[in-house]
Amino acid sequence: MRRLEYFVAVAEAGSFSKGAAALHMSQPALSQQVALLEQETGQRLFTRNGRGVEPTDAGLALLVHARGIFELADKARVDMRERQLMPSGRITIGLPPRVAHAMTADLVQRFRGAFPDAAISVAEGLSIRLREWLVAGRLDIAVLFDPPASPLLHMETLVREPLVVMAATPLPARMRLADVADLQLVLPSRPNALRQLLEKESQPKGLALKVVAEVDSIQTVLSLVARGVAATVLPASSLREWTHDTPPFIAAIHAPVIRNRLILAVPKARPATRLSRFVVQLTRELAERHYGQDAQVP
Repeated sequence: MRRLEYFVAVAEAGSFSKGAAALHMSQPALSQQVALLEQETGQRLFTRNGRGVEPTDAGLALLVHARGIFELADKARVDMRERQLMPSGRITIGLPPRVAHAMTADLVQRFRGAFPDAAISVAEGLSIRLREWLVAGRLDIAVLFDPPASPLLHMETLVREPLVVMAATPLPARMRLADVADLQLVLPSRPNALRQLLEKESQPKGLALKVVAEVDSIQTVLSLVARGVAATVLPASSLREWTHDTPPFIAAIHAPVIRNRLILAVPKARPATRLSRFVVQLTRELAERHYGQDAQVP
């Protein structure tokens, strides 16, 4: 490409000296580069005349090719700049169901408004599955509840949300974990992150949770609570999912206070792109909007 530029400069200037001046280089260096191009093409590209040089027939043919090549190169540069300003491609984010229910509509709408030429995929699943998919390269970003540490992932705590007891019958304003263990509970089944967090806090204290039903759907758990079948323990923001006429009784858990962590995770080995940086920042904003009132933001 550089030798073609030198060749075109000489052809348009009509002499090596004028071409060298336009290129801000010495005439011998320019002559050497054109000679190397002639060796590469196997053609003599210029003939001398009384005023300087003019292209041979082969030189005229190469001049047409060179100008076409430069035009294509300019189009490529413009295309790359436009893609930088308005990138295309696809990004995939994994969300736990409860988070997906709260954030997906805003996430997709904001993303599409910012990047109309790009696509976003939202995969729902339990945190343990999303973490596996993230490590395996099936996801670009994931939001996880209380994941174990991994040397392969960069993890950022978005919020820390307190767990509360919900029931259809009256509860005290605050309950010790030992008192919670005396309640009949409906909880998600293992390996749900919330279930693991509760058991991690209760087992070292010799407390056995009385789980009378295991249900993974938060909506179904709340329906069972509304019917008085059992109490449950959920993050405080889960109250927003309550759709029944009579509100539940709520008790804060203390001694100890238990908070789950909402984590933003990305693979360390995957380079950040404009799309991924936007989705990461947008996820931070949406987590604050949807969970900030009920949680502690680190």
